[in-house]
Amino acid sequence: MYKILIIEDDQGIAEGIQTRCQSWGFEVQCVKDFKDVLHTFVSFHPHLVLLDITLPFYDGFYWCSEIRKISKTPIIFISSATERMNMLMAMNMGGDDFVCKPFDIDVLLAKIHALLRRTYDFSNENTVLEFHGALIDTDKQVVMYQAQQIALSKNEYLILICLVKNKGKVVSREKLMNALWQTDSFVDENTLSVNVNRLRKKLENAGMDHVIETKFKVGYMIV
Repeated sequence: MYKILIIEDDQGIAEGIQTRCQSWGFEVQCVKDFKDVLHTFVSFHPHLVLLDITLPFYDGFYWCSEIRKISKTPIIFISSATERMNMLMAMNMGGDDFVCKPFDIDVLLAKIHALLRRTYDFSNENTVLEFHGALIDTDKQVVMYQAQQIALSKNEYLILICLVKNKGKVVSREKLMNALWQTDSFVDENTLSVNVNRLRKKLENAGMDHVIETKFKVGYMIV
């Protein structure tokens, strides 16, 4: 049974999400102590986190960064703070998706199912892929370059796998969104761009420059 932690100070919204998620068989806990969200996270050990931005004491960006220090558990931001900068900051802080309030609960559930599926049911092929001198162990989901491991989020890893498996070919944005979210609906294209840019920056920081090429209005490719 998957466990979902809801970090939302609006009790009505939190309980509404909790009830619907429980009807799908999820074990759900809502944070009560907003001074020490991390304690609840560690003790509950969830498979997925739903995180609001505007919270008492510390905001969602802070708690996302604290969670990311100890865990790669997928995080979906749910917020009425829908300015583009907030969305970009949420993804840059380590969020995996963003849902705007007010939201359709069925769309939120679809995103939850998709994120859980791609995080925990991703098919291990027990093979090693190579690109530009780097190696990807798809069994362990580890990327190595010149004896150093490149730490990637789930989204970044799936984007890289999709591009590497299509080396020399342009992979459309729609195909990448389907690879990540099993749909190209209900997804802000900025979310994909943020993930690709974050992946590109991590590769560059490891010494792999100009690996991912952008094809304007079409997609991306490993050159």
